[in-house]
Amino acid sequence: MAKQLLQKLAGTWLAGLLALLPLVLTLSLLAWVVNVIHVYLGPTSPAGRLFSLFGQPFTNHPVLEYLAGSALLVLVIYPLGLAVRSRLTKPLTDFVDRTVRRIPVVGSLYSLVDRFVGLVDQKQDVDIAAMSPVWCFFGGDGVAVLALLPNPVPVLLEGRAYFAILVPTAPVPIGGGLLYVPAEWVRPAHIGVDTLTSVYISMGIVAPPTLLKDERPASSLG
Repeated sequence: MAKQLLQKLAGTWLAGLLALLPLVLTLSLLAWVVNVIHVYLGPTSPAGRLFSLFGQPFTNHPVLEYLAGSALLVLVIYPLGLAVRSRLTKPLTDFVDRTVRRIPVVGSLYSLVDRFVGLVDQKQDVDIAAMSPVWCFFGGDGVAVLALLPNPVPVLLEGRAYFAILVPTAPVPIGGGLLYVPAEWVRPAHIGVDTLTSVYISMGIVAPPTLLKDERPASSLG
């Protein structure tokens, strides 16, 4: 009798916990995002000190300096957004191509980030084939990882074809690791970057589409 009562109470408590869990996870994720923003953009961060420097001409209070500098940055970025959405888009793009993209190392990194942002933003002129979602089966039939293929052209390492893949991190898919894996391990996922992003942001709660066994390997895409 007492055991049944205890099981009933535990079951009821567990049901309440499961009902509350989505809200708790959502609040935890929001708190994590706020903490990351505070670390990198807060008043004590390098960017925050720069904002405060811009706000010094308007006030002498540290917090107000930061807020004034942030507001000034917003006012500066808005006209830039208007320029990008106007006919100045092409000249601005050409200017970036002539400057940032030609800088060694920095240009390559900028191009990679720009392509990823373009895919997420669904730009019309982005090269979808240049960075596409793929499945990587480690060992050929082992652990499956949903990743991004930045370049469909393999590289030869000791006479064997390898693909460079980007493995995002959950729940922030803009970070991750760059791995070179054998080409036969990689298969196209046939999903959009928005679906891949949803999978990682949800930490696996959103399930990717089923991959059939007869899907052709990514090494045959070239």
